[in-house]
Amino acid sequence: MNRLSSAARRAIFAPLDTEARVEAVVRRLGDAIALGLLTDGEQLPGESDLAERLGVSTVSLREALMALRQQGLVTTRRGRGGGTFVRASVDDLHDRLRQRLQAHTTEELRDLSDHYAAVAGGTARLAAERADKHDLEAPNRSLREFADAVDSAARGRIDGRFHVEIAAAAQSSRLTREEIRFQTEIGPLLCLPFSQATFHRTADAQHRALFDAIRAGDGLQARTLAEEHVRDAVRHLIELRLDETWQAH
Repeated sequence: MNRLSSAARRAIFAPLDTEARVEAVVRRLGDAIALGLLTDGEQLPGESDLAERLGVSTVSLREALMALRQQGLVTTRRGRGGGTFVRASVDDLHDRLRQRLQAHTTEELRDLSDHYAAVAGGTARLAAERADKHDLEAPNRSLREFADAVDSAARGRIDGRFHVEIAAAAQSSRLTREEIRFQTEIGPLLCLPFSQATFHRTADAQHRALFDAIRAGDGLQARTLAEEHVRDAVRHLIELRLDETWQAH
């Protein structure tokens, strides 16, 4: 069951900032599926409802769903109980992620790390200043689920959800959408190093320290921990990217 907070879900289905374009819809929904914010088997809202939420025409939405079906990311069932459902098999996503990482140069990954660390740090600081007990319920739940996750796909999915929930706790729809954008670019790639138990344990400890700083209202500490967490995660990706043995698999 997808337990993403209402604030984060509103960011996924918020009206598009650009003019209605099929590509923009495909990118928004495709990114959410790749990140695991929309999970395998989950039913999307009806066409009319979804088109209205995204601020696009029904015709544009249907073209976008057709493109997503061609990419193997959704499937449509007719008749009673029908609709459009997310389809994201672990094997297919893993192969895509491996190819996606290899398409990045180390320079691109480092540049992405710098940009994301700056945004994540600022978002964590605001969350520490603004979040109340209710805002922290969702990331606290994700924190527990991450610790118990036993496979890399689940760890990567929950990690991304945790960071989106932190952004939502900052009470900014724009920052939440920005976090989702970063997560869709780099978050799914973390499924790859999350297969390593040591990386999972390290990330779990970093999550807990970050959450504690936010709950304590320590904005400076939250910002520092968020920046360190991002840079450490990207460092692991770069190591994988440079590992010729891994690339040959």
